[in-house]
Amino acid sequence: MTKNDILRLLEAYKDGGITKEDAAESLSKAAFEDMGFANVDHSREARQGFPEVVYAAGKTKEQVLAILQSLAAASDGSLLATRASREQYDFVKAEMPEAEYDEEARAIYVRRAKPVGAPPEDEAHEILIITAGTSDIPVAAEARLTAELYGNRVKTLYDCGVAGIHRLAAHEDEIRCARVIICIAGMEGALASVIGGLASGPVIAVPTSVGYGAALHGVTALLSMLSSCAAGVSVVNIDNGFGAGVLASKINALS
Repeated sequence: MTKNDILRLLEAYKDGGITKEDAAESLSKAAFEDMGFANVDHSREARQGFPEVVYAAGKTKEQVLAILQSLAAASDGSLLATRASREQYDFVKAEMPEAEYDEEARAIYVRRAKPVGAPPEDEAHEILIITAGTSDIPVAAEARLTAELYGNRVKTLYDCGVAGIHRLAAHEDEIRCARVIICIAGMEGALASVIGGLASGPVIAVPTSVGYGAALHGVTALLSMLSSCAAGVSVVNIDNGFGAGVLASKINALS
């Protein structure tokens, strides 16, 4: 429930269109809905401008559907379920024909109205996503889809890692001018320091679990990025493209 929804509810009560009991019940549901297996946060959109996002991994297809249906009924905003399987999507699609699936991002989504407070979609308010390798693209796709659903203009540059630094140099002007950058890398995670040393805007580094044994499923890249000597680099959790997309969107929306 958005602020406008609450205002309409109060006007309806004031004009006698609904009883105080109905108004109280609607407001109580606006906080959260107890579904037994989940407490769906219906007030998140009013607080943060975007409905609650579903983490689908570990949930049954029935649970994912039920939560998305609850969110859809309570909000006009876009819906997103991350780390979703094709099986979960097929089950959701049968009941929610408007749902779509992004294979790269591994996400179910429903694209609706642009969020209130979303940044203008122009070159001055563009999120740039850069990956070190092609294997990092699934995490980048999650970040891209998240940022787009939050109303952002997004540009992607894939396979620009330090093993072929000339590939990155070809995009130096774009890196210097970007309002905010999401840098995604596995292995040793060195790309974040390089980008951090070139960019004028903030850099959100995302370590990925890509790499051989000593990469330790992304821990090596995580520690490397946390230890970066480049100023203005912030780090999110391993493979957390969603978190990077949300943070980049919040930065991009600042005046």
